[in-house]
Order: sequence, then C-alpha cells, then structure tokens
Amino acid sequence: MTLPKPPSRRLAWPLLAAALVVSWSSGFVGIRYASESADVMLVLFWRTLMSGLVLLPFALMVGPRIGVRALLQQMAFGVAMMFLYLGGFALAIGQRVPTGLVALISDLVPLAIAALSQPVLGHRLTSRQWTGTALGVLGVLVVSLNSLSLGTAPAWAYVVTIASMMGFALATVLQKRMGTINMPIHQSLCIQCLTAALFFAACAEWKGGLMPPLDGRFEFGIAWLVLFSTFFCYGVYYASLRLHSAAQVSSVIYLSPPVTMLWAWLLFGEPLSAAMVLGLAVTLFGVWLTSSRGTISKGEAGLRPAGQPAD
Repeated sequence: MTLPKPPSRRLAWPLLAAALVVSWSSGFVGIRYASESADVMLVLFWRTLMSGLVLLPFALMVGPRIGVRALLQQMAFGVAMMFLYLGGFALAIGQRVPTGLVALISDLVPLAIAALSQPVLGHRLTSRQWTGTALGVLGVLVVSLNSLSLGTAPAWAYVVTIASMMGFALATVLQKRMGTINMPIHQSLCIQCLTAALFFAACAEWKGGLMPPLDGRFEFGIAWLVLFSTFFCYGVYYASLRLHSAAQVSSVIYLSPPVTMLWAWLLFGEPLSAAMVLGLAVTLFGVWLTSSRGTISKGEAGLRPAGQPAD
C-alpha cells in the first residue's frame, strides 16, 4: 500500500520544480554571460577553482578518509565528465552556437547512454527506445540546421557539442561497467572541480593567461556560476531527489532547454525560430520516450546540472 504524500510536500513540489529548471539552465546562461568579458576557458578555470576551494575544507574534515584508488578514480571522472564535457559545451557557446541548442544537446545524454548500453553493457534496447533515440536525433538535426542558417558559429563547434555529450555518456556507461567507490558528493565534486581546474588552467594560460579581467560582468558571472548554478542548483537537485522519485525529477529537468532558449533570446538576442521550437519539441518527446518506463533517467544515470560540474 502506497501512502499519500503529505500536503506540505505536494505544495512544495511546484516551487522546487521551478527552482530546479531555472537553476539547471542557469549554467549555460552564466557561461554565455561571462564569456562576453573573457575566454570561456578562463571562465571555467575560475568557476571550477572557486567551487573546489569552497568545498575543500568540508571534503577534508567531513566524510570518510579518501583512499588513493578513490582519489585517482574521481580525478579521472573529473577529466572525462567535467573538463571534456563542460569544456566542449563552453567552447561551443564561446563560438556562439545558440545557448539553447547546447542545452538541448546536453539533454540527449539519456539517449546516448541507452544506445551505448547495448554494445558496452549488453543491455538490449526495445523498439520504443530506438524510436525515441531516432526522434531525439531528428529534432536536434532540425534545430542545428536551422541554427546554422541563422547564426555565425562554425560547423565544427556543433560537432564539438555532440562529441562532448557522447563522451559524457560513454564515461557514464564505463563507470557503470567498472564500478565505482562510493564517496559523498561534496568530496567527489571537490576532487573533480580541482582536477578540472588544472586542465582549464592550462587551456586558459595557452589562450592568454589566468588573471581575471577587472570587469563587473566577469565577476558577476563567476559568482552566478559558483553560488547559483553550482551550490544552489545542487541543493535543489538533491532536495528534490530526497522528496520525490528520480523519474519525476528527471521529467522536470527536460524543461531546461526551452527555458535556456528563452533566456538566451531575451538576454542575448539569440535566434528563436518556429523550426527550432518544433525541433525542440520532437527531441524532448524522443528523450521522454527513451527514458521512461525503466530506461536510464538523468537522476539514475548520475547526471549533474547542465553547464555544471558533472561527477
């Protein structure tokens, strides 16, 4: 017998859902905003460095002792699932691929995980899952082709976006295959942030240096990314998972691409056409079709907020 949820929990869900969608999409918008003043690699260096340093005292003093194997494992995840994943998306945004499209492609991770699970994990996909995957790809193609005709971003930037998404999905599937050492989220996130910061530092130094510009836009953008897009978003995400099912939380997260598209259109004047809206709807339906009824969901796959450190 399933007990009904308390009224307070039912009333709190709309507020949690709204906060989750806005904060989940805020990472893409924050990177786009801060990139007006500095290279995206410098933005990500300071974002991951500040996030990691804030978490460092808690990672050292709260939680189990971190062993060498667990440390190396989380460092590897930091490279694959943060540096390459976030770096690819940020690079695309820096080249002015529409921010909403980048968010939409990030939403394809459940589809990619489902497709990769068959050859890597031996999981057979149903016809429903293959149909959802095909619809998701079709919708992204519609949005991408329309964006290419309206925007100025080079074609390779779109390829980088898709490659980052596929790399994240592959790392997630391999993580499931090899198994991981359980670690509290604040410890794993700290290790991954600081590891990624080292790689972003090398990229930022190569692009021109590590010193932040004396610019209010950059400072506000970093504060936004660290406080709102990272810590507030993680708090809302895990509060939602604690109170509600992973499937319910994941279904809300799928609303982040249209919210991101709307933000980018209002704040930065990025294109928003009828074809893009149609492609968005087709893709989101495909993602829902693939992820529902026992398929890998974002909550179950261990995804983090878009435009966020992934661990």
